[in-house]
Amino acid sequence: MKTLIHWVVSVIAILITAYILPGVHVTGIFSAFVLAVVLGAVNAILRPILIFLTLPLTVLSLGLFVLIINGFLVMFAALIVPGFAVDNFWWALLFGIVLAIVSFVLEMFGGAEETF
Repeated sequence: MKTLIHWVVSVIAILITAYILPGVHVTGIFSAFVLAVVLGAVNAILRPILIFLTLPLTVLSLGLFVLIINGFLVMFAALIVPGFAVDNFWWALLFGIVLAIVSFVLEMFGGAEETF
C-alpha cells in the first residue's frame, strides 16, 4: 500500500513540476504514470551504476556531479516515455531538482507515518 501511495505522490509531483517549468511537457496523466514508473526503475537500476562509475568526478565536484547524472537520466526517460518531452539538458536538470523538492513537500503534507 505504501508503494502505491508513493507512486501516486510521484505522479502528482511530476504533473506539478511539469506545470511549473515551461521547458518540460507532459501530455496527460497516463504519461505521468508511465514516467513515474520509468524514473523509478531508472533511479533504481542505472543511477547507482552511473554514480559508481563516475565516483572520482563526484568526489572532485563535492557531489554536484550527481545533479548532472540526474539530468541525463531525465533526458533518457524523455526518450523512452511517449508524451513526456524536455526541451534541453538544463530543463532536465531543473526538472530533477524541482521534482525532488515538490516530492519532498508532498510527502511531508501526506503524513507518511510508519506503523509498527
